[in-house]
Amino acid sequence: MQLDPEITAALKVVGDRLIQSNLDTMNGVVTMRNEVNRIGELFNATLDRSGVTTESRVIPGPPDCPQLTIRIHRPEKVAGGPMPCLFHVHGGGMVAGSAVRDDGMLLGLVRTLGCVATSVEYRLAPEHRAPAMATDCYWALKWICANAETLGIDPERIALGGISGGGGGVAAATAVMARDLGGTKLCFQWLITPQLDDRNDTPSAHGDWIGWPRRLNVGAWKAVLGERYGTDRVTGYDSAARANDLSGLPPTFIEVAAMEVFRDECITYALRLLRAGVQTELHVYAGGFHGFHLFAPASRVAKLAAEARVSALRRAWWPEGESVA
Repeated sequence: MQLDPEITAALKVVGDRLIQSNLDTMNGVVTMRNEVNRIGELFNATLDRSGVTTESRVIPGPPDCPQLTIRIHRPEKVAGGPMPCLFHVHGGGMVAGSAVRDDGMLLGLVRTLGCVATSVEYRLAPEHRAPAMATDCYWALKWICANAETLGIDPERIALGGISGGGGGVAAATAVMARDLGGTKLCFQWLITPQLDDRNDTPSAHGDWIGWPRRLNVGAWKAVLGERYGTDRVTGYDSAARANDLSGLPPTFIEVAAMEVFRDECITYALRLLRAGVQTELHVYAGGFHGFHLFAPASRVAKLAAEARVSALRRAWWPEGESVA
């Protein structure tokens, strides 16, 4: 396979921003967190916050983590009536990242779609093992659903999603947990290059790809699962692909690049969802690597991907074409 020529050109400029650390030690994890924060700061440096208000709130968490911090973005001018909401989970392979680093993308969605967007600071590995990540997100999601009216959110139009390793994968595990435990109502699942399967046994999982190579993926899962890594004691709340039954999950959108570790597990997950009766839309982008939309946003393939993501949310929230945005 070959990278898209426009993405190749962009890499000559941004190649040194790609993650270079390893996750074999805590020092490596800290280095990666610093690198992820540095990359996030680069993308947020010239952020346009016009037309959107942002607040952080401390909300109740699970028994072993009594408080969680959640960021809430909303339009400054509301057209009228409750708004749809994207409950977004930040990326970082479940070992790094923060809700703040997703501000740029979420502000754009708020302006484009006239929605509310939220993001929670969930616990990270290796200090905390799975299913702490999905558990935190589930509790925050329950809080959003319970307080939808006060927040100006339409409880019938709450979507759950995330981008990249931690984001999409944790979102998928959260959806499984929400289905099983109740207390939430989701209209859609929006999974962008999600980290779904801890087993790393597909052909694409053995590729030494740009952006998120196998060594980082294996290191992240070891940090997340600890002594359970490589065993049959992993559940769907830890790694969504481990869920035996995918029926009853909300309609789902999945995006993945053709040249990345997660390609095959995303395709397999989409097939399993379809076979379980879940309405599913899958996009595989030729010539792309993990995170190509961040590092080559001006490329034609990145623009197509961005349009498809927004279109999926618009159709989920306004199936009859009634969007006011």
